[in-house]
Amino acid sequence: MSRNYESLHDPNAEYTMRELSAGTMGVTGSRGGGRDVEITDVQTTMVDGNFPWTLVRVYTDAGVVGTGEAYWGAGVPELIERMKPFVIGENPLDIDRLYEHLIQKMSGEGSVEGVTVTAISGIEVALHDLAGKILDVPAYQLLGGKYRDRMRVYCDCHTEDEADPEACADEAERVVDELGYDALKFDLDVPSGHEKDRANRHLRPGEIRHKAEIVEKVTERVKDKADVSFDCHWTFSGGSAKRLADAIEEYDVWWLEDPVPPENLDVQEEVTKNTVTPIAVGENRYRVTELRRLIENQAVDIVAPDLPKVGGMRETRKIADVANQYYVPVAMHNVASPVATMAAAHVGASIPNSLAIEYHSYELGWWGDLVEENVIEDGHIEVPEEPGLGVTLDMDAVEAHMVEGETLFDPA
Repeated sequence: MSRNYESLHDPNAEYTMRELSAGTMGVTGSRGGGRDVEITDVQTTMVDGNFPWTLVRVYTDAGVVGTGEAYWGAGVPELIERMKPFVIGENPLDIDRLYEHLIQKMSGEGSVEGVTVTAISGIEVALHDLAGKILDVPAYQLLGGKYRDRMRVYCDCHTEDEADPEACADEAERVVDELGYDALKFDLDVPSGHEKDRANRHLRPGEIRHKAEIVEKVTERVKDKADVSFDCHWTFSGGSAKRLADAIEEYDVWWLEDPVPPENLDVQEEVTKNTVTPIAVGENRYRVTELRRLIENQAVDIVAPDLPKVGGMRETRKIADVANQYYVPVAMHNVASPVATMAAAHVGASIPNSLAIEYHSYELGWWGDLVEENVIEDGHIEVPEEPGLGVTLDMDAVEAHMVEGETLFDPA
């Protein structure tokens, strides 16, 4: 029996995903071995960290609960609530099938890119935690096993005066010597005092000299004790980005991140191919289909997807697989709580071309309190062997830091 477009995109339509797919994908019959499990609920709550983190929990009739996280942003909890009818009653072990189903069901609401993909990502991460618990394996095992036992973390650093090169160098030295990180990142889209009109994206000579001085002071201070990257947040024109990259070629720069706006791939490719300074890009593109173009055009030296934003754990793995065909390493952008940070660690462990995972909350004293386990130690994450993601929410800490007006998850 055929169904029209409207019925396929109606959450109240009288059909199930299994009804649509059983004929072609064989989703029928009893599985046995404790694998006959159904999703009963999906809940969210937002935590007021240095970003408003959206935590996601997927509940089952077996009493097993999976925890995930979506990238922060307005409308994400509402979109997850909208998608709840599409997964209730389904088996959480069918991660790929559920992910593609959500993409298809939300196609009229923007599942090509943007906040809808982010919302789906939160559910997808929770499904990995849930599937790992049901099957009694760590999440990395669901991705094909691991290449490494621990993941390197790079610390996104800030100072009270981010425009002061000496202050940046002092903070770099402190983070390396006192906090134990051997990988850092600083912002370069900071005021120099030479600006005339930031809207035109043009860098005047004095601005370039100022940014090059930050790079010089930081890299000279840490020398071989740490790798250092620098973030531009899509701020500059193509010509200015090339001049800036040229000006810092003599220094030991790990990578220059997002020097131009993300929309025009041709400009990004030109910048990357006109400097020996490594260029990292990726956090503002969605799913493997968008990042594939960056990689295949060789418009990027290091690809930087953000896991709870780009499509989730398996989508990040797919991006890494494409990148590996072009010998491009992966450095995951990450501004998440410990939940998505640990999800990134599982993915990073499972791919050969992983460099490091970002940590953006070192100034937030209670970041690690959100989970019962220690996550980052000595600039690294030990990949857990416990089932699922290997982190357990501390509900007291979650409740203490919830965004105003939010409610705590129901108990498992």
